[in-house]
Amino acid sequence: MSIGNEWQQELIFPPAPEFTAQANAGDASIYATAADDYEAFWASWADRLEWFTPYNTVLEWNPPHAKWFLGGTLNVSYNCVDRHLSTHRRDKTAIVFEGEPGDTRSLTYAELSVEVNRFANVLKKLGINKGDRVTLYMPMTPEAAIAMLACTRVGAVHSVVFGGFSAESLRERSNDSGAKLIITADGYWRRGHIVPLKKTTDEAVAGCPTVENVIVLQRIGVDAGITMVEGRDHWWHDLVAGVSDECPAEPMDAEDPLFILYTSGSTGKPKGILHTTAGYLTGVTATTNYVFDIKDTDLYWCTADVGWITGHSYVVYGPLANGATVFMYEGSPDWGRTVGEGAGAAPGPNRARLWDIIERHKVTILYTAPTLIRSCMKWGEVYPQKHDISSLRLLGSVGEPINPEAWLWYHEFIGGKNCPIVDTWWQTETGAIMISPLPGITNTKPGSATKPFPGICAEIVDEQGNPVKDGQKGILVIRKPWPSMLRTLWGNDERYKQVYWSKFEGLYFPGDGAVRDDDGDFWLLGRVDDIMLVAGHNISTMEMESSLVEHAAVAEAAVIGKSHEIKGQAPVAFVIIREGYGPAAGDTEAADKLRAELKEFVAHKLGAICRPDDIILSAELPKTRSGKIMRRLLRDVAEGRVMGDTTTLADPAVVASLREKYSSDES
Repeated sequence: MSIGNEWQQELIFPPAPEFTAQANAGDASIYATAADDYEAFWASWADRLEWFTPYNTVLEWNPPHAKWFLGGTLNVSYNCVDRHLSTHRRDKTAIVFEGEPGDTRSLTYAELSVEVNRFANVLKKLGINKGDRVTLYMPMTPEAAIAMLACTRVGAVHSVVFGGFSAESLRERSNDSGAKLIITADGYWRRGHIVPLKKTTDEAVAGCPTVENVIVLQRIGVDAGITMVEGRDHWWHDLVAGVSDECPAEPMDAEDPLFILYTSGSTGKPKGILHTTAGYLTGVTATTNYVFDIKDTDLYWCTADVGWITGHSYVVYGPLANGATVFMYEGSPDWGRTVGEGAGAAPGPNRARLWDIIERHKVTILYTAPTLIRSCMKWGEVYPQKHDISSLRLLGSVGEPINPEAWLWYHEFIGGKNCPIVDTWWQTETGAIMISPLPGITNTKPGSATKPFPGICAEIVDEQGNPVKDGQKGILVIRKPWPSMLRTLWGNDERYKQVYWSKFEGLYFPGDGAVRDDDGDFWLLGRVDDIMLVAGHNISTMEMESSLVEHAAVAEAAVIGKSHEIKGQAPVAFVIIREGYGPAAGDTEAADKLRAELKEFVAHKLGAICRPDDIILSAELPKTRSGKIMRRLLRDVAEGRVMGDTTTLADPAVVASLREKYSSDES
C-alpha cells in the first residue's frame, strides 16, 4: 500500500451518517456561525463553565496581547472536578490507570475530589500560595493529574517537566520559573527498567536555590534505592495522611496564570510558554467536546505524557472538564504481559500490549502520535488482529503530520474502516487544537488536518505575508486571537513578541509550512525554523549544538533532523573534534567509542529523547563565505541525496568529504 506523500492525493472519507446523527458537532453551519462572530462563539463555550463571578468583556485585543473573559473569576479544579459531584457523574469513573508491570487503579470523580482536596491542603501546609510556582517531575500515574489539579485549586502555577528529561533540564526550568516546590516520585517503570526520578531530582535541586521542599511519590519502593534529605524531602503518603479532604477552590481571575510549560527554542534556551486560566480552559473544553465527540459512555485514551502539552490539554484538563473517563498508562506500549499469560508470566517485549489494553479496558477513543502508528505498522497487523479492539469508535493523531500510508493503515487495521480519524494540528503555544476534522461533519483525507476549528482564523501566506493561492505552498499564520493562546513567555515578553509576532505584523507565526487544496483543506508540511520534530516533540538544534560543544572533545557542532520512517525526524550531529582528542586515522574502535560517549553526553545533559541517532566526526563543516553552516547540505548528506548547489560554500570539497565519511560510518 503506497500512495506517495504528495498532498494532492484525492482519497476522501466522508463521515458515516450514523456517526453524524449522534455527533456533538453534526451541523456544518457552526463554521459560518463562528466566522460571523468568533467572540460570541467562544463566549458560548465559556458560558458552559461554572464561574464564581461572571465575566463582563469577552475579548480585549492589543496585538500581540490578548485578554479573554475579563472581569470573571473561576477555578480550573472546580470545573474539572467539583461541578460533576452534584450530577450523575459523582460516582462515574474519572481516571483508569494501568502501570507497566500490570497494576491497575481507578478513581471516581468523588474519589478524585478527595485526593485533589487533600493534596491541595498539603500544598498550603508547605507554604504554597496563589501565584507560587511548582515544578512537577512525575510518572504517568493518577497522582500527576491530582498534583496538577491541586495546584490549580490553590492558585499555584505549575510547570510540568517531562520525566525523561535530564537533571540539567529540570534545574534550568525550575530556576527560570522560580519554583518553590518540586513534586516527583522515587521512580517509574519504562521497558522493565526503573527511571530514577528522585535521584535526578536530587542532582537538579543542588543548583535550585528557590526550591524549599520536595514531595516524593512512592511508586517503586525499596528497589528505587533513594535517599531522603531531612527537612527538605517529604513522602507524599505521609503528607496526605490525616489532612482534611475539604479545601475551598481559590477564585482565580480569568487572566491569572495557570501553568508554564517549557518548549524548545531555536536560540537554544527553552521558552516558558505561559497559559492563563479561563481562555485555556475554554479552548480545551470546546475542542475535546467537538473533536473527540466525547460522551459519558466513552473510555478515552490519549497516549501522551503529562510532561507535554498534549498531556495537559487532552489527558487532564479537556477531558475532565467534559466529565470524561480518562485512561492513563505508565510505561512503554510495547512492553509487559498480555492478558491470558497468567500472573506468573514475566513482563518483557510485547508488541501487542497496546491492543491488549484496548481489549481489556474497552477503550473507545484512541489519540496517539504518528510515531507510534508507524511503529505498529512496521511490526505488522498481526498484533492488533490477535485482539478484539472493536470497542474503538474514534481515532486521533497528534504531534506531527501523519503520512498517508500510516493514516490508511490506522484506518483499516485499527479502526476496522469504521472509525473516523481526527488528524490534529496545534502547539504548546496554541494550548488547544487549531486545525482538525470534526468527525460528524468533515470529509477526511489521509495526511490532511482538513479545516481550522470553528472560531480559528488560519491562513497561508508567502514570505511577505501575502495570502497564497490554493495549491501553493506557504507559511501557516493565525490572523485573529483565540482563547487558549499563550499570553507571553515567562519573564521575557520581548522574546514572545520577537519569536511569534515579528515575522508578519499582526499575524501569529507558528513556524510551520502548509498548503491548502482546492477544497480548502490544510496540509501541514513541517517546521520552517531550526526546530526538529522528533517523535512528535519539538527539539531545538541550537540546544543540542550547545550541549555538544560543552564536551571537552568538541570544537564545533551542527545538528540537523534526518528523515526517519518511525520518528518523522531523527537528530544527526556533525562535530569537529579538537586537536588531541580525535581518534587516530583508521581506528574505528576509538571513533565508535567517542561517538557513543557524545550521544550519552547529550542524553545526560538534555534527556534521552535528545540523544542523537548519528554522530558524524568531521575535520570541517560546510559554510557560506559569511561563516553560516549550510544545514541544507548536511541534511542532503545525512539522507544520501544528490548534492544541491554548493557554489556559496567557502570550500565545496568539504561536502564531498562529509558525504564519503557518512557513507563509511553507515556501512
